[in-house]
Amino acid sequence: MPGLFSAVATTEGIIVRVQPRYAGDQSDPENGHWVWHYHIRIENGSGVTVRLIDRAWVIVDGNGARRDVMGEGVVGEQPEIHPGESYDYVSGCPLSTPMGHMRGRYGMEDKGGRRFEVEIPGFDLISPDTKGAAN
Repeated sequence: MPGLFSAVATTEGIIVRVQPRYAGDQSDPENGHWVWHYHIRIENGSGVTVRLIDRAWVIVDGNGARRDVMGEGVVGEQPEIHPGESYDYVSGCPLSTPMGHMRGRYGMEDKGGRRFEVEIPGFDLISPDTKGAAN
């Protein structure tokens, strides 16, 4: 599975893997609208059951404009993840530039009620038409 995901971070035995994908079918570059989907897998490599309580994202577009997005759970859920299990979801991010960057954190709680934060690794959002421009 490591080859499937381009960004990985581990916090207290919780592994977060991310793979962004440009959504050309939902993008409209001529009107300044680019969209990416990102697949996230959260693996519980710790010895305790955890619940994902909330999330906080920092999204920076190609012009350096920052947007903070916070909320409960992910995709309408607050999943409970048992030791050795994983939880996958796909979400999306629109930008008004053809490139950007995302990073963040999940607020977790273990069965004992202890709250802790888990890093979401940073990853780039790059549309296919900008890849050559960086070289």
